[in-house]
Amino acid sequence: MTTFTELPLSAALQQKLAAAEFITLTPIQERAIQPALEGKDVIGTAQTGTGKTLAFLIPVIEMLRKEPSAHATALVLLPTRELAMQVHEVYESLRSKGMPQAALVIGGVSEKAQIQGLRTGSSLIIATPGRLQDLTDRRFADLRHIKMLVLDEADRMLDMGFLPAIRRILALLPKTRQTLCFSATLEASVAGLVHEYMRDPVRVALGSVLKPAESVELKAYEVRPGEKLDVLRQLLYGEKGQTLIFTRTKRGAQRLAQELARDGFTATMIHGDRSQSQRNGALSGFQEGRFQVLVATDIASRGLHCDDVAHVINYDLPKMAEDFIHRVGRTGRAGSTGRATTLAAGVEVVELRNIERTLKLRIERMQMDPSGAPQPRRHIQNTLASRTLTRLPGEVFV
Repeated sequence: MTTFTELPLSAALQQKLAAAEFITLTPIQERAIQPALEGKDVIGTAQTGTGKTLAFLIPVIEMLRKEPSAHATALVLLPTRELAMQVHEVYESLRSKGMPQAALVIGGVSEKAQIQGLRTGSSLIIATPGRLQDLTDRRFADLRHIKMLVLDEADRMLDMGFLPAIRRILALLPKTRQTLCFSATLEASVAGLVHEYMRDPVRVALGSVLKPAESVELKAYEVRPGEKLDVLRQLLYGEKGQTLIFTRTKRGAQRLAQELARDGFTATMIHGDRSQSQRNGALSGFQEGRFQVLVATDIASRGLHCDDVAHVINYDLPKMAEDFIHRVGRTGRAGSTGRATTLAAGVEVVELRNIERTLKLRIERMQMDPSGAPQPRRHIQNTLASRTLTRLPGEVFV
C-alpha cells in the first residue's frame, strides 16, 4: 500500500485528500492508519516531519463521519498552541460540508469563543492540556462521550509538565475508547502513559527517532564568540530560501531579530513572551513568504510546519540533544531536502561534540574562506580565527 487511494476511506475524504495533493503515503501513515481505522490502539514513534498529523486525523475524520453525534466524541491533545492551530487547519481543510467544525481550545487567546464552540456540541476538540483542564474544571467541556483520544507529541507534553493536567482530563473520559499516541521518542515517562491508558496497542516504530532525517544536510561552524553574528550574516546573504533560526532564550531571539532587521533582512520572531496574535502574525507571515527569516526559541522546534524552510540555523545550541533533532527536523520534510547549520562558540564547542556523541553523528565542520563563502574546513589553509569576513557596503560589524 503506497497511496491514499488504496486506503478504505470514504469518497468524500478521498476527494479532499486528492484536492490537497496528498497522494503518496509516508511510512508512518502506511503502517498506522489501517490499524487505527480498524479501531485498534496505536503507539507511533517516528522522526519529526514524517506525516504523523494525517496518520491520526484520517481515522478521526472517518470515525466522526460514521458515528455522528451531538456530543464531543474525539479529542486531540497537543503541547503547543501553534501545533494545535495547525492540526485544526488541516482538519478544516479535509472535513466535508456535512461534518462539524472542530472546537479549538488553547491558551493565550480569549476563552469566550472556545466556550461557545464547546457548548454548540462540536464532535471534535483540538486542545492544549492546560486550557482544556481549566474548562473541564469549570464544567464548560463534557468529555463523557469521547470515543477516540489522540495524544500528539506525547513526550513534549510531558517535558512541558502537562502530566497532571493530562491525568485529570483522561480521568473524565470513558474507560472504553480508542487511543492513538504519537511521540518522537518513547522514553520511560511516555512508556508509563502508554501502559496505563492504552489497550494492547499496535506498535509502529520507524527508523531512529534520535537521528535527523537523511534528507537534512548537517554543517557546523566552530567560531569565536564575537564572530557568530558575522558568520550568520554571511550565511543569510548567500541564502535564497527561507531560514529558521533558533536561539536558547526569549531575550536572545528578540535581540537577534531586531539586529537582522537593522541589517535589512525581513525578519520576525516567535517566543513565549509574544502575544498569541503576534505569534500568529509572525508564523503566517513566514509561511506566506513575507519574511525571509524567522527567529524562534524552542517553542517552534516541534509542530511548526512550513513547506519551504530551506535552512535551519542553530544560532545557540539547544539544552538537550533531542531538541537538536526537533530543530533540524523543521527542514527537509515530507521528502524534500534541507540544510541545518550550527554555530558553536566558546563552551558550545564542547556541547556540540557532546551532542554528536549522544546522537552518534558526525557533523561536517565548515568555515568562511576569505571571500566570505562557506567551505569545508579541510579545504581552506587559513583557520577561521585568522580569516576576514567580507564587509558589505554600509555594514558595521559588532
